[in-house]
Amino acid sequence: QVQLVESGGGLVQVGGSLRLSCAASGDTFSNYAMGWFRQAPGKEREFVAVISQSGDDTPYADSVKGRFTISRDNAKFTVYLRMNSLRPEDTAVYYCYADRNARYWGQGTQVTVSS
Repeated sequence: QVQLVESGGGLVQVGGSLRLSCAASGDTFSNYAMGWFRQAPGKEREFVAVISQSGDDTPYADSVKGRFTISRDNAKFTVYLRMNSLRPEDTAVYYCYADRNARYWGQGTQVTVSS
């Protein structure tokens, strides 16, 4: 079973950038597809992006396409989410997840975009 710890969240102004990291441990990282969801106050958790085990396939939600980039470093057991041109509607708790035979979640990291 894999354990996930997110970091890199914080407060940023509109138009700014952040990079989230998700460090994995406990299992073979390269066996898992990795991704990000987010949950804003009062809303359901929504998909943001996912990256395949090899890193070749990276689907995004339409709301972040062209602004966010997901990547992974299998040698460092880490997945990243680079977020550019941030908007107030990007404010949410961002959750990393790992998919293999089951889905595993991190504890989340808060991102707040202020205007």
